[in-house]
Amino acid sequence: MSDGAFVGLVLGLGLLCIWWSMWEQDAERIRRGPLSAVMDRLRDDLVKVGLASVPPAAVPGLSAGLGLVVAAALWAISGAMVPALAIGLVASVLPVFILRSAARRRTTEMREVWPEAVDHINSAIRAGLSLPEALSQLGQKGPEELRPAFVEFAVDYQASGDFSSSLDRLKVRLSDPVGDRIVEALRLTRDVGGTDLGSLLRTLSTFLREDARTRSELEARQSWTVNAARLALCAPWIVLALMSTRPEAAQSYDTPTGLLIIVVGAAVSLVAYRVMLLIARLPQDERVLR
Repeated sequence: MSDGAFVGLVLGLGLLCIWWSMWEQDAERIRRGPLSAVMDRLRDDLVKVGLASVPPAAVPGLSAGLGLVVAAALWAISGAMVPALAIGLVASVLPVFILRSAARRRTTEMREVWPEAVDHINSAIRAGLSLPEALSQLGQKGPEELRPAFVEFAVDYQASGDFSSSLDRLKVRLSDPVGDRIVEALRLTRDVGGTDLGSLLRTLSTFLREDARTRSELEARQSWTVNAARLALCAPWIVLALMSTRPEAAQSYDTPTGLLIIVVGAAVSLVAYRVMLLIARLPQDERVLR
């Protein structure tokens, strides 16, 4: 083989490797697209409500199934396709809405107990326990809401002896932004050492208590706004669902004009609801330290 052919072969292989690496990045970008973000959100919500064994794809499947069942039932009762499909679409949102509401309640409950958990960790460390031992004892002495996750952490650490991987699995079980920050702070302390862990934990506990108190006050004041927005959104569809049970009333909507009224009403209701939530919404913690 001549020198020119060898150089050309090496150049071609180099260009092929460059192209292949760019293709892998594109595939990774596709995999981490909007659909992946939605699935991650659903997975976190399922973990928060204690349904970690349920796959995230089951939630859209349940939503679609519920919507089809409701639409078919109303169509069988009224014989009107347009109102039945409209109510079926609205009903298909209910599983996701219920899951999100339960996950938000769970996040609120966790926000109240994290300061106590941090105080337990600080007390255990001041008593001479190591970080793994301090976290493990939360499974027996910590807040009730956190005990199952830390019991499993203790089992993981006893089985593997790997503190870092046990923390990673703990973050998955908690699926909580405050828990992520606490876990990463403890991991950093474990890796680099230092004598300021007690001060760090006391400061963190004070900050969490102040944040929880402020949020609870604001949420209490704004709850009426959010509840009013939800009632205003649900009321027209409840009326439409009741009307769809009477064939003579449902037939009046089973026309192009009825379809236009339903579509316009849905668009106006959705826009108004989103604007109301945007006005009353508080900044939410996001899981950036997964």
